[in-house]
Amino acid sequence: MWWLNVLSILVFVALISILWTNRFGAPWVPTPMSKVHRMLQMAKVGPGDLVYDLGCGDGRTIVAAARRYGAHAVGIEIDPLRYLWCQVLITVLGLRHRVRVVYGNFYKQDLSDADVVTCYLLQSTNDELEGKLKQELRPNARVVSNSFTFSGLRLVRQDKLAKIYLYNPQ
Repeated sequence: MWWLNVLSILVFVALISILWTNRFGAPWVPTPMSKVHRMLQMAKVGPGDLVYDLGCGDGRTIVAAARRYGAHAVGIEIDPLRYLWCQVLITVLGLRHRVRVVYGNFYKQDLSDADVVTCYLLQSTNDELEGKLKQELRPNARVVSNSFTFSGLRLVRQDKLAKIYLYNPQ
């Protein structure tokens, strides 16, 4: 019966984790890797770029940006379990020199050095985030959003079928 106790603890931790992230921006819903690559391609991510992923979850976007596109990447994650997972992942993959993960709230992080910002949040979160992106990002920065839009940013390109939107902040 010890396994039932372990299972109960794991379910409790998972539930707390889901509720915690939902309170600060969006629940964790992993983006399929094909869509991650489409987002990074649409933003024309390359070796000279610094990519920020807001609510980086399990780190798949920042890892892909570094491994496949040669960029440097920063993930910002408020869920302590996913933050720790990302730390382990980037260490195991040997990406510490190009990828870092920040534990915290992306509203409180300075994004001014970002070339590309990726996000898969909720519409209400994007609405709240828009002012920060306009204020902090350089005019030539690119913002790529999965599924949800930014009404006040300049839409550069969209993939309606995949629901991917590319913006400039100015």
